[in-house]
Amino acid sequence: MKTFYLQYIVPALLFLVGCSPSIQVNTEPAPGFQLSNYNTFAFYEVDASGEGLTPAYRTQVQYLQQAISDQLEARGLTQTTSDPDLLINLGIVVTEEVQTRETDIRSDPPNYIGQRRYTWRSREVEVGRYREGTVSVHFVDNERNELVWRGRAEAILQRKQAKLQEQIVEGVEEMFQELPQ
Repeated sequence: MKTFYLQYIVPALLFLVGCSPSIQVNTEPAPGFQLSNYNTFAFYEVDASGEGLTPAYRTQVQYLQQAISDQLEARGLTQTTSDPDLLINLGIVVTEEVQTRETDIRSDPPNYIGQRRYTWRSREVEVGRYREGTVSVHFVDNERNELVWRGRAEAILQRKQAKLQEQIVEGVEEMFQELPQ
């Protein structure tokens, strides 16, 4: 039974963990920034345009705003619509990426073109497509109109909506772990 776990279960778990996309997080507070100095927050108006916007875009922005609201409310802040202490600016960039590989004579044999002639040329071959997303979160002190904290999270985005929502929550949690209290 022990060998069964070592042969099948452990490699399967390592494979699943290795396949989950990682989230790179980078945060930068302004000197002297403490979240405890603020009581209320609000979001700037989200304005988006472009041909790459999907119909689910608005829903995903709402997921992001809800995840940020949950984190800030858990830290004692209250969301308001009138004269907030802290304004939150969101920047979202999603790009469609193409994964390629270069052909190799060992794995891609030469082509026969007749009359005992073979030809081989190295070229790029498309292997897959994926979406890569970056979210920037900026906290602006409303009274001084000054940037007091910025965070950024980057990841390869999940295709399924439910998994993407989980990924958004996970990324925001990871980003806010480094938020000065």
